[in-house]
Amino acid sequence: MDPRVIMIDKRLKGVKRIIPVVSGKGGVGKSLIASTSSLILSRKGFKVGLLDLDFYGPTSHVVLGVSDYTFPKEDYGILPREANGVDFMSLVFYAKDRPIPFRGSDVTNAMIELLTITRWKNLDFLIIDMPPGMGEEVLDIMRLIKRGEFLVVATPSKMAIETVKRLLTLLKELGASILGVLENMRFKENSLVVKCAEGMGVPYLGSVSFDFELEEKIGRVEEMRKSKFWKELSEVLNKVFY
Repeated sequence: MDPRVIMIDKRLKGVKRIIPVVSGKGGVGKSLIASTSSLILSRKGFKVGLLDLDFYGPTSHVVLGVSDYTFPKEDYGILPREANGVDFMSLVFYAKDRPIPFRGSDVTNAMIELLTITRWKNLDFLIIDMPPGMGEEVLDIMRLIKRGEFLVVATPSKMAIETVKRLLTLLKELGASILGVLENMRFKENSLVVKCAEGMGVPYLGSVSFDFELEEKIGRVEEMRKSKFWKELSEVLNKVFY
């Protein structure tokens, strides 16, 4: 066994719950849900960490208002940066503005390395912003972190629903713990996501409406807290986590 895998278990020993946030495809607001959830839970008094593992487009730092890419401090490992009350670690601290042209085993090795060297504090929640789709990254997280509770983000789109069904099938076949499906960008009464969740036998966690005013508030956390998006996502998290 790769000794780094053993180290990952030690690094995560003080984390009570690990929530990988996944989606069948891009463009459904997965990163926004993951990042804002970490902010909301932190403001509820929980100790929260956020790990951005989206190799192809890390953007969680934008939501958290992190505007500089200063590398985190080292102390028997890499210490996550504090960002608006959240312990934050991201690939962007390595790549900065450059693309990350990893593929195949490079992705797996980079993921293992990041999980191995990051020294998390004792946390109530570690939210992981995963890459979209059903590639090696999802399979690797399932292999490396056995107690992950997968939160699946979907939109009321026929194309999105098709990919969500495939993702849920994969997670169920591999025995993953599925927290449920969260419907994002809901713009009218539409039962597509509800029917999908019920048909797949997984919980429907609730919905967040499309917020036309949210874009201009992203990165300004105090302004985000006044948004409809924040309020509705808070209500969903209230039902799911406490």
